[in-house]
Amino acid sequence: MIINKFGGASIKDSDSIKRMAEICKESISSGIIVVSAIGKTTNLLEKITLNYFNSNSFSDLLSEFILNHSNIIGKLFPKYYDITGKFKELTDNLTQKLNQPSTTDYDFEYDQIVPYGEMVSSLIISEYLNEVGVSNIYRDIKDSLKTDTTYRDAKVDWKLSTKLVLGNFNEVHNKVYITQGFIAATGDNITTTLGREGSDFTAAALANILDAKRVVVWKDVPGIMCADPAWLPNTPKIEQLSYLDAIELAFYGAKVIHPKTIKPLQNKEIPLQVRSFIDTNDEGTLINSFDNLKMPPVYIKKENQILISIKPTDYSFIVEENLSHIFAILAKHQIKVSLMQNSAVSFSIIVDDEMYRVKKGIKELKEYYNVKYNDNLELLTIRHNKLGAEKLILDNKIILLEQRSRSVARFIVRKSG
Repeated sequence: MIINKFGGASIKDSDSIKRMAEICKESISSGIIVVSAIGKTTNLLEKITLNYFNSNSFSDLLSEFILNHSNIIGKLFPKYYDITGKFKELTDNLTQKLNQPSTTDYDFEYDQIVPYGEMVSSLIISEYLNEVGVSNIYRDIKDSLKTDTTYRDAKVDWKLSTKLVLGNFNEVHNKVYITQGFIAATGDNITTTLGREGSDFTAAALANILDAKRVVVWKDVPGIMCADPAWLPNTPKIEQLSYLDAIELAFYGAKVIHPKTIKPLQNKEIPLQVRSFIDTNDEGTLINSFDNLKMPPVYIKKENQILISIKPTDYSFIVEENLSHIFAILAKHQIKVSLMQNSAVSFSIIVDDEMYRVKKGIKELKEYYNVKYNDNLELLTIRHNKLGAEKLILDNKIILLEQRSRSVARFIVRKSG
């Protein structure tokens, strides 16, 4: 049994969904298909959530969300089809939610609004595949994948999820199932999300529970490249990647794989294949338990980074007690550290510019320490760094902080000028 996952770029419009259907006809006769939201829908829903939470107008954004999907439905189903009623039911539910007063918990509100992207995309794709002869069974992943209440970064309840997944996908070897990535639910059926770009992790979790033969992630790139082609064009594709390297690249911020994806696969030695939905003759990149692979330099860029420098108010040394206290505050506000560095009287960290979380964390840190920060920065990482590799990415950059190990170089930079 194989788990196939189609990301937002591979289902970005009606033509892409038609291409997905062709791939299904050619090579997917059974197993589970996990789908993301269509195109940039998640970004749009995040804007709606932010405006809703701040009591700002979001009606134009909501209309855009409905119109975008209505246009796709119109192109995929030129004749009247029952999907229009099902689609309206979802959008009516979303509208009803947005007409209610917001709570004071942004993360909770995010998880009640943004998942409509996956809920709508999976409905459209399931109905269209049935229409063109790819018989499938629709499953709401919230009925199977259960989590705690850590909104926007929920932790899977593996015991309960295993029982439910095995029950809800019990004929998986003979059927094609369509379900959603990224989203899940608590035991009380309150919607949660697994972290931004978490659809890969959904596929990996299902593969682990169902002992899948392989996970295939379909992308708009030939596989895992040595850099994002939009940033550094003409970089080579990586043919094979070890689980360890994949975990490292995901941690450093590589966009191709969600950081939590690899562990459930590695635990059962399930291969992960990253393939192009454009050129299905290309086998893409295979991630498995490889050893002693020779790797070229791999370049990773994370944007919207914040450099936070923390000093004791009395200029005493930064010691273990301080670090323990600082990390307790970071954990309280669910702030993840990408890089850290300390001197005698200062401790610096790099974090994602996460709405509300970082702001609240800095405010609490300032109660105990002198805190300064710089935002709108980039974190550049070179995995398998070699002589001369840094020049490719550091021209016209101002380096605020750098860190090196035997094979990794990392730089916090901002553009000059």
